[in-house]
Amino acid sequence: LATTPEEVREVQRLRYQVFVEAMGLDSLQNGEGLEQDEYDDYCDHLLVRDTRTLKVVGTYRVLGGRGLAHTGGFYSEHEFDLSRLQHLRPRILEAGRACIHPDYRGGGVLMMLWAGLAACMKRENAEFLIGCASVSLADGGNTINGVYRQIANTHMAPPEYRVEPKLAFPLQDEAPATGVVVPALIKGYLRSGAWICGEPAWDPDFHCADLFMMLPLARLESRYARHYLKEEVAA
Repeated sequence: LATTPEEVREVQRLRYQVFVEAMGLDSLQNGEGLEQDEYDDYCDHLLVRDTRTLKVVGTYRVLGGRGLAHTGGFYSEHEFDLSRLQHLRPRILEAGRACIHPDYRGGGVLMMLWAGLAACMKRENAEFLIGCASVSLADGGNTINGVYRQIANTHMAPPEYRVEPKLAFPLQDEAPATGVVVPALIKGYLRSGAWICGEPAWDPDFHCADLFMMLPLARLESRYARHYLKEEVAA
């Protein structure tokens, strides 16, 4: 976890490089070279550092009960109506701003970040992990349409956990083009037992569509439970 303001700025600098510069989001450019918002002060910031170069190469932002008392709501509530999850709020941990340097996307950094998320869930006694998984709209929406059509029938949450996008992304009715690849982050969530909880929201600022993901701790598959939570799991 970031423990100093300097470490938080390192995280924000990495997010700027990946979210703003690499994606060409001119509207979010600033002279400081930091991607930041009002939630940062009340969140924990997981970070992975390359011990050879000392650079921060991966990060996740985590909002739990203590921070929620200050923010008054989850970040994802900007995009989704979470009314059906109201009774679960004390047991929810929100993860967001997942970011890995392009040179470190072979899987190891993501595994370390997931182990950190699991540790945060244990610390907070959280039973549910939520967050928005983003899909770029650089291709005009073909990928998000294809991804949603691929996984909606097999990984949709039960009705009691469904959420509604406040600004829905208009999905296409026709079948998506072949060869659409589910992004690694979404694939990792699904393999661990996560659901998508409804149709995607449109995030014009980041030029992406967001899927609301929810992972009940009880659904973590045994191999992930062994790895992340270090629990004894019956064969």
